[in-house]
Amino acid sequence: MARIVVAGSGAIGASVAYQLALLGADDVVVAERGELVSGSTARAMGGVRQQFSTPAEILLARESVAFLAELGPQFFRQVGYLFLATTESGLADLDERCALQNSLGVPVERVDPSVVHGLTVDDVLGATCCWSDGVADPGAVAREVLRRAEELGVELLAHTPAESVEGDVLVIACGPWSPDLARTVGVELPIRPLCRQLLETSPLQELPDALPMVVEAESGFHFRRRGDRLVLAMSDPEPRWTSDATVDESVFDDRLERLARRFPSAEGATIDNAWAGLYDMTPDAHPIVGLVADGVYAACGFSGHGFMQSPAVGRALAELILRGEPSIDLSPYALERFEAGAVFPEQIVL
Repeated sequence: MARIVVAGSGAIGASVAYQLALLGADDVVVAERGELVSGSTARAMGGVRQQFSTPAEILLARESVAFLAELGPQFFRQVGYLFLATTESGLADLDERCALQNSLGVPVERVDPSVVHGLTVDDVLGATCCWSDGVADPGAVAREVLRRAEELGVELLAHTPAESVEGDVLVIACGPWSPDLARTVGVELPIRPLCRQLLETSPLQELPDALPMVVEAESGFHFRRRGDRLVLAMSDPEPRWTSDATVDESVFDDRLERLARRFPSAEGATIDNAWAGLYDMTPDAHPIVGLVADGVYAACGFSGHGFMQSPAVGRALAELILRGEPSIDLSPYALERFEAGAVFPEQIVL
């Protein structure tokens, strides 16, 4: 059997390696240039949602939730994703997406915006929620998947560039660093890094135990509970197309003001911690998954959605590599789509 080298130990690489081993591959190596699970996965928000705007993304997320739920609440809590619309157009978009999501078997529903205790919803015209969505610890999940993979015989190599490991098949799953590795095998991937940041508040009293991820549909401002704190996120006023993952403190006051307006019990909170990470963005915010050259496969360009889609992607790509036919249609994610002009952008990139 061929030796398969998986480049990247984050959520995607871990899932691909684990699923390869489950399907019988007996010579799989995960090569990580730094510490294991030290890249984008370790810095992720940890949201898991099925509420996307395109069928392909909805299906990947839908097929991933069951695996994450099986890991248990210490890894993933299904507290829901609540989208709040404050304009007529925003509400119309929510309703349109809800219909699409329902048609694909995702249990999204219109809910009373006051369903979450403590939220200010005077300005909210309507809301949708999927209660099987939720929040997770991305680093812990990736490490657990790697642990399972290692038990099945997968070799884990930290501080080891994939280029230095001999193999018959290469899987490029190293997020925003994927284009650099791809060039070494003559492949150009249309991926560029986008710096995004997360802000963590000071401790807050009496946070609802089952607080869902709360998302303002129009602004994209969103927050989740992590222990006795809230983690906040929102797109920067101007996208930061850079691999320099530094924190911009100039937005702190604005984010705290938004939080206090939406969740008054957080008034007076400060930012105790902040960190930045990189999204691996493609032109249409959909990933590149599949064969990209002879003996070379890609699983990258997830545009901020890799963690939540990693179980389904790992399974489908492993099936493609070992059996030649995935159980999920990967054709929407083919690299060739960009040359053909078949671009169908995902609209919900948080």
